[in-house]
Amino acid sequence: MAKFIKPGKVAVVLQGRHAGKKAVVVKNFDDGNKAHPFPHAVVAGIERNPLKITKAMGKKKVARRSTVKPFIKVINYNHLMPTRYTLELENTKSLITAETFKEPSQRKAAKKAIRKQFEEKYTAGKNKWFFTKLRF
Repeated sequence: MAKFIKPGKVAVVLQGRHAGKKAVVVKNFDDGNKAHPFPHAVVAGIERNPLKITKAMGKKKVARRSTVKPFIKVINYNHLMPTRYTLELENTKSLITAETFKEPSQRKAAKKAIRKQFEEKYTAGKNKWFFTKLRF
């Protein structure tokens, strides 16, 4: 069977707290590992999407409404639905490692870095579909 869940692939989370949210695969483990003995992926996704912006809004309001709240999580392949979209994130592999999930301070730092990257992509106007709320 072809391996289609690769780093950079956008997927929709199907189960759990972040069900219905979009996420990007950062690292994939097709055979699992000792901690998680099943095929899984480390994903970085959007917990809270940026809000709509109009021309009448000031810079301060635009900056506040353009914020993105990210999440990082280890998710089983069965709970991911891959899409046709991809999103390139620079240096995310080095940011998110196995130790990131053990230490809360490292997790917070990784979330901050991911948030910065997501907001840069959003303000540049790239990958519009990724930053919109799923309508269903």
